[in-house]
Amino acid sequence: MNELRTLAADIGGTRTKIAICNQLGELDSYQEFDTESYKGGPYIVEKLIERLSAYSEQSYDNIGISTAGQVDPLKGEVIFANENIPDYTGMKLKEKIGQFISKDIKIENDVNCAALGEKHFGVGKHYKDFLCLTYGTGIGGAIIINGKLYRGAFGSGAEIGHMINRPYNTTGDKNDVPYYEKLASTTALLKEAQKIDPSCTTGKHFFSKLQSGNEQYNVILHNWLDEVIIGLASLIHIFNPEAIILGGGVMEQRQLIDIIKKKINQLIMPSFTNVKIVSASLGNKAGLMGAASLFIEDTK
Repeated sequence: MNELRTLAADIGGTRTKIAICNQLGELDSYQEFDTESYKGGPYIVEKLIERLSAYSEQSYDNIGISTAGQVDPLKGEVIFANENIPDYTGMKLKEKIGQFISKDIKIENDVNCAALGEKHFGVGKHYKDFLCLTYGTGIGGAIIINGKLYRGAFGSGAEIGHMINRPYNTTGDKNDVPYYEKLASTTALLKEAQKIDPSCTTGKHFFSKLQSGNEQYNVILHNWLDEVIIGLASLIHIFNPEAIILGGGVMEQRQLIDIIKKKINQLIMPSFTNVKIVSASLGNKAGLMGAASLFIEDTK
């Protein structure tokens, strides 16, 4: 089973990771570098191809790419990418890489890859039906139903960050819409904290303040968790999953999972309370390992 080796890459808005991964999830020849996303999609792809080309083609069998943005996995193209990566929408990623490397190539969205990574190598292997959410700059989502990734009719399913859980006045300006990620992302948490301390720009800073006993930070945390839980309650009632896997740096704080577990039962029907709320287990390697698992999916 561990003979197939995939050269996997995970293109994030901040960092890009590359490694050779076998079907046991063992990583070799790992490297990580700044994405420099502000330089735009064409630069990122050129830099990625340069890095991938440095690996001997005899050392791996295929290439799996996890990337930020909405992806058409059949064409290997980026359907849409936000302003975090300029000039990335429409990028023919598979075609570009294929011009330089003669290997089978698969491309998939980063959160879908994170879910597949957890499914094959992490906590997700215990469940057939689960949701995977990552909380960071925004909120990403992925859906696994009966062991298979659900992409939706046009390949862009599970845009969970764009759920709307609050009423609002329609102004025609999308910036005014109270999307889930505007209220429950790590960005939203830090935005509230910065009203007290403008220097609070990271989750690490926030939790150090919280641990010092600052009550204002405790109030901010619980208000934010209420927003997180409102979204989760809606998802639980819609999908009735075995589990919801929560990832992103902020969710590595164990107390958050414990609080969510306690609070969620106040919002969901008793028949739904058997859902498991669990932490992602692969950390920042989930997308990379999910990219490698794209070829395992073919053998299922």
